[in-house]
Amino acid sequence: MAAGQRSTTGAPTGGASTEQNDRRNDRRGGGRGDGRREAPEKSAFVERVVTINRVSKVVKGGRRFSFTALVVVGDGDGTVGVGYGKAKEVPAAIAKGVEEAKKNFFKVPRIQGTVPHPITGEAAAGVVFLRPAAPGTGVIAGGPVRAVLECAGIHDVLSKSLGSTNAINIVHATVAALRGLELPEAVAARRGLSLEHVAPAAMLRAQAAGRAAAAGAGA
Repeated sequence: MAAGQRSTTGAPTGGASTEQNDRRNDRRGGGRGDGRREAPEKSAFVERVVTINRVSKVVKGGRRFSFTALVVVGDGDGTVGVGYGKAKEVPAAIAKGVEEAKKNFFKVPRIQGTVPHPITGEAAAGVVFLRPAAPGTGVIAGGPVRAVLECAGIHDVLSKSLGSTNAINIVHATVAALRGLELPEAVAARRGLSLEHVAPAAMLRAQAAGRAAAAGAGA
């Protein structure tokens, strides 16, 4: 049968049709493989978006809108940071806030998942009071304060906001309170006294129990 003739079924018998089908299959298969994207890696940090605000700038042609995001990032084990990002889109603002928060990481002293002693933090018009609590109490705090404490790995605490209701002021006041915390060993060393003269017996027992539990978990 000559090239270009049709078979009894009516389909062309030349080799060109077979090559075209192979090319189509190759393109389909290649497109599927190249179009796949790897899933993003899960972050090891706890990220909490406290508030998102839309701001506008008046220019000659009208208004330009952008977004700001207040983000708290921590590892849930004593490290926490706060960041503030601004961009034209919400995801970009959150990403900038996360990067700034990671640059502002600091360690938070803890004893058995709570703060070592009562403390008051102030920032601008924000005032936040933190007080130790017994195991099982939970985080008794409002939204902005709760975000900071949970990212820092504090599981039992009593808190009270005494100043401004602005989320930014409350968060920075909470950070100021956490930065002012001290362990009993640091206070005893600064005063030149023994640990028993500085810290209550209940705190020392809780601290010893926490160290024993950590050693048991590590073994």
